Amino acid sequence: MHNFISFQIHGGADHGGGIAEAVANLLTFIEGLTTKAPYDIFTSLMPGIANMDNIHPLLVHFPIAFLSTFLIIDLLGTLTKKPQWRSIAGSLLYLGTVAAIFTVLAGFQAAGSVTHGLNVHEIMENHEHFGVSVLSLATVLSVWRLKCHGVFQSGANVFFLILSTLLVSIMILGADLGGLMVYHYGVAVDAVTASADVHESAAAEHSHAHDPAAGHGPEVTLNHEHEHMHEHSH
Repeated sequence: MHNFISFQIHGGADHGGGIAEAVANLLTFIEGLTTKAPYDIFTSLMPGIANMDNIHPLLVHFPIAFLSTFLIIDLLGTLTKKPQWRSIAGSLLYLGTVAAIFTVLAGFQAAGSVTHGLNVHEIMENHEHFGVSVLSLATVLSVWRLKCHGVFQSGANVFFLILSTLLVSIMILGADLGGLMVYHYGVAVDAVTASADVHESAAAEHSHAHDPAAGHGPEVTLNHEHEHMHEHSH
């Protein structure tokens, strides 16, 4: 899709065609899909997913979003004494728990298929432990909430909110380790090499920085030495 469509910014001044060209490219892209095999269609529509070794990085966003929002709405519903808000929060908790199941399963599959060194192995194991802890705690909270129909006594409600806060805190710690593996150690990330034109541009800038015609560098030094020798000759 990226081969056919380029989003126009500021009226399309950078691309010339503007909206009309974007629409024409979209129609060309759709027409081209009719001649492709199903897998090629999926690759064209979802190039990011098609090039992923596993779907764990895709799934992990769902429990993070559901469970974080659950805690915020549940706290607000408690403080404002609005049972409707707490009912919505309960639904988000259940969705987050289901999403966590698939995320953890995909995480185990990813751990066995992704190449990583010894320096990352311990980080990955801790990341797995956090993930399992999140799933276990989310399951306990979901079962507890279902049995109580979302209605808690004051003491039980405080304990429930404490456990919910602990759940989100553990999830944040696990997400942090996941980011460390990807963005610092490059786990499951293909190395990207700079294109030839980038290297040529950098070489040209480097050459220009040492160009004698720029008014500094070797030529200035030579001129200074020539004037110094001319003074001593007199």
